[in-house]
Amino acid sequence: MTVTEWKPEHEIELVAGTPPGGGQDRPARALIGVIEAQKLVDVPVRLTNIPGRGGGNAWDYLRTKAGDPHVLAINSPTIISNKLLAVSDFDYSALTPLCTLYTEAPAFAVRAESALTSIGHIIERLAADPGGLAVSLATAIGNTNHIALSMMTRHAGSDPRKLSIAVFDSARDAIGHLISGKSELAVVTAVSAVPELESSQLRALAVSSPTRLDRLFADAPTLVEAGISCDIGMWRGVIAPASIPSAAISFWEQVLESATTSGQWRAELAKKYWANTYSAGSELQDFLDCERKLTSAALHDLGLMAGQG
Repeated sequence: MTVTEWKPEHEIELVAGTPPGGGQDRPARALIGVIEAQKLVDVPVRLTNIPGRGGGNAWDYLRTKAGDPHVLAINSPTIISNKLLAVSDFDYSALTPLCTLYTEAPAFAVRAESALTSIGHIIERLAADPGGLAVSLATAIGNTNHIALSMMTRHAGSDPRKLSIAVFDSARDAIGHLISGKSELAVVTAVSAVPELESSQLRALAVSSPTRLDRLFADAPTLVEAGISCDIGMWRGVIAPASIPSAAISFWEQVLESATTSGQWRAELAKKYWANTYSAGSELQDFLDCERKLTSAALHDLGLMAGQG
């Protein structure tokens, strides 16, 4: 079967593993908007939200659709950490990864009136009593946000396993928890905090990224600037069920490349503080295999792996 022999025969379902407004929902909506505006497929694209387990419930659903190239899902690092933490019994290798779309930085945010006014203050609190600092986290234990927080905790000389964390399926809920005063710190992707930063309800004290972000995050230092060897980010991608035809893989790779090279998509990246880290094919496979090794090593070193005492 050649590339030209396959194209969608009916509606496409794109699954996001977070609620509306969450970290996997945002790229899904942005991608659908570009695909529709650029007329890259001839059929409708429907968004389905299946939140839970950091995207795990969505990928469980995708696993039941083996061979069907009309169902896609947003992918993220949790598909790796969920298996390593025994939250799931499979990872990306049981499905068909199509591309990575971008990477976004974890941000450490506090309420505007908080006594925590710098990354140094967070480190001091973690050093004194890691369990005494209530943290709101999205969207799963062991994900990139959690690893960044844990590496900060280890840098402070404390045990990451003693952190007091409330985990939410959506960063919007984690921020709501912080705003309500039920936590002192939220660790979420940067764009998730934008509305409250714009309204001066929150302040960003740090980000995990290779370099500083601009605009609302211009004054927030990177973890590396604070002496913490951590610049990891939350990548997002698109993944399909197992055993779909090779012609369908080629079709979707072409559609996704066209979408992500459009001016409309590049504008979304800039607006949402997303770094362009698009990859596909063998480059994508190498990236995911490397991410699995790095995530396994990080979780093991931090004492977060399933079965570690």
